[in-house]
Amino acid sequence: MTGDDAIHAIALLAVDPVGLGGVALRAAPGPLRDRWLALLRDAMPTGTAWRRLPPDTPDSRVLGGLDLGATLAAGRPLAERGILAEADGGVVVVPMAERLAGTMAARLAAVLDAREVVVERDGLTRRWPARISIVALDEGIDAEEVPPAPLLDRLAFAIGLDDLPRGALMASPSPEAIAAARLALPQVTVQPELLQALCATGLALGIASPRATLLALRAMCAAAAFAGRVTALEEDAVLAARLVLAPRATRVPDDAAPEPEPAEGQAPESQPEAGPAREEDLADMMIDAVRAAMAPTLLARLAAAQQAATRTGAVGRAGAARRDGKRGRALGARAGRLHGGARLALIETLRAAAPWQAMRRRQNPRSDRPVLIRAEDIRLRRYEERSGTTAIFAVDASGSTALHRMAEAKGAVEMLLAECYARRDRVALIAFRRDAAAVLLPPTQALGRARRCLAALPGGGATPLAAALEAARALADIERRQGRLPLLILMTDGRANVARDGQTGRAAGEADALAMARLLRATALPILLVDTAPRPQPFARLLADAMGGRYVPLPQADAAALSAVVGAAARAA
Repeated sequence: MTGDDAIHAIALLAVDPVGLGGVALRAAPGPLRDRWLALLRDAMPTGTAWRRLPPDTPDSRVLGGLDLGATLAAGRPLAERGILAEADGGVVVVPMAERLAGTMAARLAAVLDAREVVVERDGLTRRWPARISIVALDEGIDAEEVPPAPLLDRLAFAIGLDDLPRGALMASPSPEAIAAARLALPQVTVQPELLQALCATGLALGIASPRATLLALRAMCAAAAFAGRVTALEEDAVLAARLVLAPRATRVPDDAAPEPEPAEGQAPESQPEAGPAREEDLADMMIDAVRAAMAPTLLARLAAAQQAATRTGAVGRAGAARRDGKRGRALGARAGRLHGGARLALIETLRAAAPWQAMRRRQNPRSDRPVLIRAEDIRLRRYEERSGTTAIFAVDASGSTALHRMAEAKGAVEMLLAECYARRDRVALIAFRRDAAAVLLPPTQALGRARRCLAALPGGGATPLAAALEAARALADIERRQGRLPLLILMTDGRANVARDGQTGRAAGEADALAMARLLRATALPILLVDTAPRPQPFARLLADAMGGRYVPLPQADAAALSAVVGAAARAA
């Protein structure tokens, strides 16, 4: 993205703010971002509404609804407009858009599609026009932190300012030219070959959403109107492709293949008609412009997208989202009963009770309470909190090589515990030997306590593998009931020789271990089996398959390698 493209985006957005939807502006807070926003605000007509919408704004303020004070004073339901309706015809700035909740992004997307706000709440149904343009401020540090896809799909432009020099935004669009372009925009016409070329460019870039082409068409018309033309030209189409299609590319467009020469003695094929040839030339021109615009950042962005697609969960990082908890990020309110430590949403409760005050006064004329509230009016606060991850180590402490395995387990557990201060992970340790399994270290984040328990870890004896799996399953169930996500890391050489009832023998031990493994598979628990035998054991692989887990032969594991494998398994869980 160049400084000229950033200025062009301001001009086009000022010409057609509603049709283009808005812009995703990726930039750190600072003078450059403030300058871009100031230029956009100056380009808009005088008196254009300008509102800010923080991510944690409640729905009642975003969409509108019951005016609590006016309703209580008048004794009848009175509605008030929200931020989106107040910004009708203007701009809504969304700071920290990369943290925007999916529900709020869906509401914004619905308003961008319908261009109105529809509220059905507290016995009221209200409609307000909301023809808005959104500026989503993307302040994420990581390339994977982006605003929700439903919102990005409806914003024409995606601009990055971090790589621009400080003086890149000195020029500004002419307000007079923008005013004239707004008047001329409805008369702009587009030649069919330009539209065909836009569609071909989108296909070459791997863009699946049809909104991208429609937004590029709107941008092309706005560019022509801003240039004072009533017919879009090739340069307008190239600018639209560079600004709208290039940021959405999912693959590098292939170079055009050379046409084969006719064989000797073969008549050359007839030349294609001028119309199709012109469309192909236009498409090639747009693709070349897009390739030049996206070349510096495409590979990095595609690599980040590929990494994000390979992750199937949040285990090992921030955990999974759990709603209706008692703490975390507020999600609004819901109807319910006050019990079990639930927190009352006072304002929402008053909103639910306000429309019925006049009727309740007639039913209870002797009541001296200022507000009559009933059980059905109660609203409770809803929260979303991230559940932590518990890594359960089940370590085989049997045999003559137990001391070596204990040393590696101690090192891996201590390395994971050191990372728990930056996350909400906990670590537990189960040791199994002789005829039983014992929880030596309950789930904890205390590094000192873990080291003291690990220092006295015993070793020697037979291998009660079935008992270890049973103990791990019970501990995982406890962690799940407490809202955490358990991850089982089983470290064993696979030589099970003790059954659950204490009977010794390889056949009985392996049969019980397989039976417990199938029970673990039914719990859908993420499992990693680390084979610590000098040579990979067939039964260990069979056990991992029965549990539905990942098998990793690691005969010469050290603490760093084991910690790396466990971390990778946690991210893929």
